[in-house]
Amino acid sequence: MGSFSAKSIRVRVALAAVLVVALTLVVALGLRAYAYGQALDELRRTVGRVARQQERLLSSELQRFRLLPIVLGEYPDLRSALVAGPGRAADRMNEKLALLAERTGAPVIYVVNAQGRTIAASNARQPDSFVGRDFAFRPYFRGAMANGTAEYFALGNVSRRPGLFLARRLGPVEAPVGVVVVKVEFGGLARAWATDVGQTLLVDGHGVVVVATDPRARFSTLRPLSPGERAEIRETRQFGSLPLPLSGYRLGRRGEDRDRVGDKVLSAAVPAPLPGWRLIHVAPVGTALREADAWVRAATVLVGVALALLAAGWLWRQTRAERQLAARAALEEEVTRRTAELREANGRLTVEIGERIRADQRFRAAREELAQANRLGSLGSITAGVAHEINQPVAAIRTLADNARIFLERAAPERAGQNLASIVELTERIGSIVQEMRRFARRGTHGIGPVAIAEIIEGTMLLIGDRFRSAGVTLDRPMAGDALPMVMAGRVRLEQVLVNLLQNALDAVAGQVVPRVALYVEDDGGDTVAIVVADNGSGLDPALAPVIFTPFVTGKPDGLGLGLGIARDIMTEFGGMLETVPSRLGGAAFRVTLRRA
Repeated sequence: MGSFSAKSIRVRVALAAVLVVALTLVVALGLRAYAYGQALDELRRTVGRVARQQERLLSSELQRFRLLPIVLGEYPDLRSALVAGPGRAADRMNEKLALLAERTGAPVIYVVNAQGRTIAASNARQPDSFVGRDFAFRPYFRGAMANGTAEYFALGNVSRRPGLFLARRLGPVEAPVGVVVVKVEFGGLARAWATDVGQTLLVDGHGVVVVATDPRARFSTLRPLSPGERAEIRETRQFGSLPLPLSGYRLGRRGEDRDRVGDKVLSAAVPAPLPGWRLIHVAPVGTALREADAWVRAATVLVGVALALLAAGWLWRQTRAERQLAARAALEEEVTRRTAELREANGRLTVEIGERIRADQRFRAAREELAQANRLGSLGSITAGVAHEINQPVAAIRTLADNARIFLERAAPERAGQNLASIVELTERIGSIVQEMRRFARRGTHGIGPVAIAEIIEGTMLLIGDRFRSAGVTLDRPMAGDALPMVMAGRVRLEQVLVNLLQNALDAVAGQVVPRVALYVEDDGGDTVAIVVADNGSGLDPALAPVIFTPFVTGKPDGLGLGLGIARDIMTEFGGMLETVPSRLGGAAFRVTLRRA
């Protein structure tokens, strides 16, 4: 009977296991299809939104420069210079154009007479001056003379730098005086576009990529050019001698878009503010699908665990009667045996049994308390660490938002826009901090690579610099233009270490007559680079110095004692170290040592 029952249980367990695995696989396939669909839909919305944002930025840039030819057309000195030709009037106009180009950021502004020869230019004093050069062959000159205005993208005939030429005729069509031209270059705009995920392409009416965040895609074509189109481009010397090869991007057919290396992408195209032009933004599909796969794996594990628990509950109910019979028989046997033992024992055995029962109860209670304390300690450390590191970016976001509101009230939208852009960056930074804390809990080596110390210091100042200014504490640090080395680290976590050290230094100098904190870089050209944070506070308590990096050890009355321990563990993960050193300011100092990249 016993062997038959055991065999029956094994068969049921095997069947339940097969069923759980099969159901888990079916659920995983369904979750994968759902997650892929959601990820692609979200990516498609993101790509479209980014494309529209990029187009608005392009329109704003062009609108700013399109006003210049109109304003210049009202200059009385401009017409005088065109009528008089080279001479004093042209020299005065050269100075005015140079000043206007500097203030507006235009690469070059120049004035061409009715015969196509340049009379004055903002770059007149430069080696590549346009003055005296003949631009009558340029389509923008001919178009402006015929139609009043013209816009034409081409390589510069002198500078060889690409740009959009905005031309406007001066005088009526029957008696033109000349043409004023403003050149617009898109290098800064491409750098602004590059801050978004994916690649952005600006394509002209022939399908030529004229501006791109992917430099290898510039001056390639999204479709084969006809012989007539190539002849037209050669005749106008629009792109000089560039070969204009076919681009590696394959765009336009839904679900089959590919980037330059053949990876699948999603693209969105919007009309650009130039006739026949398009702005296209593409983003890789692989990243979104990998994130979806990670979600599917986590959900599948949860589903598998839930099904396994249900199967275990079902098996337990199925075998409960058999287990009850076996337990009853075992209990009866144990009672019989224990009764015989008790009858043979005397009062000493009775006392010993009682002591053993009480000792067993004390042991169980102590073990449960220790396990509970361990769980609470781990949970407290993680929670305190996340709260400790997110507090600074949240405070910075509040300050930037208040400032943005003030700038908007003062009609300074550009400054407000800069603050809002910083808020977006800090919000992403908060997400990065949370992600880094989760990864740090797994003790991995992820997220470590070459980072610039200058960028790390600038990011740290964004988080905590305002607190120094508000507290009136002098902070000596490397200037933005200083040449600083690259190190091996994770950017967010290294900033986390510096923010912690600077916050501790700020607290340490409270109450000093002339509070001062210094952040400097020690670089002797070796394999390591050090960053030191020093203050002129009262220094470390000698009793705390040997154990200052131990969790829950702190010299602050309201401190948790977690920050320095977390910072030291981060540095250990980077292959570096965090230690106390003598302070050049007389207080406390901490040195962060990192491997050179």
